[in-house]
Amino acid sequence: MSRLFHLDDSRRDHPGVAAWFRSHDDALGALAHRWFDALKSHGDDAFEVLHDGQPTACVDGVAFAYVDAFTAHVNLGFFHGSDLPDPGSLLVGTGKHMRHVKLRPGDGVDEAGVRALVASAYLDVKRRLVSE
Repeated sequence: MSRLFHLDDSRRDHPGVAAWFRSHDDALGALAHRWFDALKSHGDDAFEVLHDGQPTACVDGVAFAYVDAFTAHVNLGFFHGSDLPDPGSLLVGTGKHMRHVKLRPGDGVDEAGVRALVASAYLDVKRRLVSE
């Protein structure tokens, strides 16, 4: 099991995250906001911080997922994505730990599959916190 990625200053309504979403006031920003809200909806202990210019979801200050908007897509990334169950093969990336889902406005998405990844990432970080 890998070390946890602790971030300072995570809170319920982080001003940096709010500013990021204000600056992404388009279809990609709306898509990113939708999935970022999904990340934070899994528990009262899910907080947010702006890390490396990306809205990042944390539990007890430990990062578990992020969103970022690019020219034509949004990445929904998971810090321990390589350890998550992915029966729909939605995750892409070749890093040692991180994986992401590419989301595009107007494209069909396996909604249930992405929601399952979000739930798994949240539960995974909670499990990692207990065993830390």
